[in-house]
Amino acid sequence: MDRLLESVLRRVVKHGGLQVTTASGRIFAAGPDEASVHVRFASKRAQLMLLLDPEMQLGEIYTSGELVLERGSIADLLELVMSQDVLQPTLSARLLYFARRVLRRLDQFNPRGRARRNVAHHYDLDGRLYSLFLDADKQYSCAYFEHPGERLDDAQLAKKRHIAAKLVLDAPNLSVLDIGSGWGGLGIYLAEIAKARVSGVTLSTEQLGVAQSRAREKGLEGQVSFALQDYRDVPGPFDRIVSVGMFEHVGVDHYGEFFRKARELLAPDGVMLLHAIGRFDSPGFTNPWIAKYIFPGGYMPALSEVTPHIERAGLVVTDIEILRLHYADTLKAWRARFLARREEVLRLTDERFLRMWEFYLAGSEMAFRHQGLMVFQIQLARKQEAVPLTRDYIAEAERKLRTREQRSAPPLRLAGE
Repeated sequence: MDRLLESVLRRVVKHGGLQVTTASGRIFAAGPDEASVHVRFASKRAQLMLLLDPEMQLGEIYTSGELVLERGSIADLLELVMSQDVLQPTLSARLLYFARRVLRRLDQFNPRGRARRNVAHHYDLDGRLYSLFLDADKQYSCAYFEHPGERLDDAQLAKKRHIAAKLVLDAPNLSVLDIGSGWGGLGIYLAEIAKARVSGVTLSTEQLGVAQSRAREKGLEGQVSFALQDYRDVPGPFDRIVSVGMFEHVGVDHYGEFFRKARELLAPDGVMLLHAIGRFDSPGFTNPWIAKYIFPGGYMPALSEVTPHIERAGLVVTDIEILRLHYADTLKAWRARFLARREEVLRLTDERFLRMWEFYLAGSEMAFRHQGLMVFQIQLARKQEAVPLTRDYIAEAERKLRTREQRSAPPLRLAGE
């Protein structure tokens, strides 16, 4: 088996360098360059499972401790492997790849009950865990980095500002529906800074409690509300609709239903902004390890899977923006924060969970850097006249919002005041 593993890895690693120690103690190198990563297999079983199904088993054997990093990190290994051209190096891997493509719609079937269970699987974890690595506002979606090296908190604020600008909140007290409102950060921003009346809906009981508490603390109960409700049950209409990081959980077979409901909820001159993870290439399927452990029922669509449903629902696409590496940088920041709080993570969970989430954050980052994932922001309306003719209004709105943010910021106080 050692010889087979060596042959396969040498076919995969065509740039960079990888050193491998097998379970029997044999050492070999793959790749033309000096090895930057050294891995050791703790069992022959781990070697066999990796050869049979690398997409699933790489995460499994790292999480279980059967794959040990002797040099470099799991992020270094994933960057090396995921940047290669050959990703299904064995016959079994290719067969499983095609089977998963055929069966992908079953994994993405998300009726109401299953949708709520899928959300609970990820978002109803101990809220203290997310506080360890997210920004102060607990934004669990792609940040918007306006310049290299920007702080995560500033980039997440810029994301909210960018979205608010695209919603064309050009009058006070416009009604806004936030589909998938999370811990409430965006809804509170739209109410406090953009002076909108916001209704947020979520399927996560953990997030709902936090969002409602935050609204009360800010004295915004009359301006923003949050409810545990499926978007399909929400009555309208609304002047504006926003959805950030929720569409990935809808499922391809439900896209038509999603956009028909959005049109029903949107006022005749309303504007909607959809912010979601997508892919540059053709339709595919969710990595099986991610689907099992992190986001069951989740999928990142190609735009070709989304726009036909928008057209059939009778909505007009008024703007599309692609955020390319913003999520890679967001995930890099999250991973650094997560690992910096390692001891606190272990007090809340265990070593296996820590390795699982390190793999999730690193693998997701590399998927954005090397495997064609991106974030799209699609602005929609029922009438094309609902938004200005040129995009100049976005920058102008951002300038106004930035001024309001500065005015609403609490004053600095000296120690002891």
